[in-house]
Amino acid sequence: MACVCAVFLQDLEGVCVGLWSAGVCVVVVYVLLANTDLFLTKPDRTSLHRLASAELRSTAGDEVNVKAVSLWERTGAVIMVVRRPG
Repeated sequence: MACVCAVFLQDLEGVCVGLWSAGVCVVVVYVLLANTDLFLTKPDRTSLHRLASAELRSTAGDEVNVKAVSLWERTGAVIMVVRRPG
């Protein structure tokens, strides 16, 4: 009976080492994916002409549309364009 227990404990030790190394691998992959943009798609760039000709709508409720170029010609405003999916 003692021989069977000793074999079982040796097998259990191998399983524990295997689980520990798998856990370390999961942590390494998590840190790699969380801190790099390895698998993210690259953003598309646009031209200055396309940004300048964009029609901007007011969020205040009035129906005034202006061209983006008119804002930075008058006041030097910087405009950030974000396209939300959906």
